[in-house]
Amino acid sequence: MTYETSDPAPSVGPGGASWPRLQPRWNKVPEVTAYFWIIKVLCTTVGETAADLLAGKAGLGLTGVSVLMSALLAAALVAQFRTRSYRAGVYWLAVALISVVGTLISDNLTDNMGVPLETSTAVFAVLLAAVFAVWYWRERTLSIHHIDTVGRETFYWLTVLFTFALGTAAGDLVSERMTLGYWPAALLFALALAATAVARFSLGVNAVLSFWIAYVLTRPLGASMGDYLSQPSADGGLGLGTVVTSALFLAVILGLVIHLTVTRKDVTSARRASSS
Repeated sequence: MTYETSDPAPSVGPGGASWPRLQPRWNKVPEVTAYFWIIKVLCTTVGETAADLLAGKAGLGLTGVSVLMSALLAAALVAQFRTRSYRAGVYWLAVALISVVGTLISDNLTDNMGVPLETSTAVFAVLLAAVFAVWYWRERTLSIHHIDTVGRETFYWLTVLFTFALGTAAGDLVSERMTLGYWPAALLFALALAATAVARFSLGVNAVLSFWIAYVLTRPLGASMGDYLSQPSADGGLGLGTVVTSALFLAVILGLVIHLTVTRKDVTSARRASSS
């Protein structure tokens, strides 16, 4: 927890000393629980199917969808930055929109600009590493229990954006080069996530590194699940369509977010924040 100046008029303390009135500014992101990972995967699935839905059936095209979703994301992030503490609805709306925008960035590079997936994957990996390096250099911590200043929150959302873009490019690269099909690809990424969990909890791999590796891997996992559910059976999917798949997953996300808003089970406690 940090403190921000909320009133230019100073308070008067003992002996006539004065200082600005300060208000607490709590951690702005959720605690990493099972709810976090479930909603994260669902958001990545919606990011994939919603982008396809808007670009195809809504007739907006890739460029039109990119402009629209970028504007909505900007509005959501303004709302997120204006909050003083974590608010489940605002936070997960931003994540859902950034999942769409991250997907569209990768798709635009590949489809509109002809950038090879190998190149875009490498570029996003370098950009992500650069954000981490500058973040640590400026803040001396990468802990998600201390996203409690504007600077740290800015680095956090830049990192989230590049993880989605990297996950999209890397997932497409694996799918296209290995031609696994939707369900086998989802299984492959699920196994990679399981290996990351084993490395963290059995081998003691760094918590921050493990978290962000898992964060990247959930993007192609969710996308593979979305494609498997929405694509026609002739293409290896279940044929539910992008409308049904998007609506189904959005309903589940909404239900979970309402539950967390009421119960506050994913709010970082002051004790946890001070010990991290």
